[in-house]
Amino acid sequence: MKVSIALIVVAVGLACVSLPARAAETLVMKSGETVNLSAVWWIANCRSLLKGPMTVEILDGPPEITAAIHEQDVVAHTSNCANPVKGGMLTLTAAKDIKDKIHAEVVLRVKFPTQDGDRQKSFDLDAIVVP
Repeated sequence: MKVSIALIVVAVGLACVSLPARAAETLVMKSGETVNLSAVWWIANCRSLLKGPMTVEILDGPPEITAAIHEQDVVAHTSNCANPVKGGMLTLTAAKDIKDKIHAEVVLRVKFPTQDGDRQKSFDLDAIVVP
């Protein structure tokens, strides 16, 4: 399943992983490059429900690609919020020593520790890493 989500509605709040539409697109990175993939947050009524740092893990994908979330305030435009909220930037990084082209599916899971309990969102994308 290719994910092109702008908003995920959950019973208690809103989480967002605002990935660009990827129906026929593939993320392409050079060896050693870091790409900002998406702003992520979990809100209700334009207020953050996060009670700790979000985490991301790669459930499936090549070991030459790593994922991280860099905490920062983000503006949740897709939720019609004007002021920044606690969130982060989801990034992917390709190893520096890539010798051959890699084309693989990458499956990510973002975990959100919220005031209402732990939440998560997973998605997949195609990635190509070139030397």
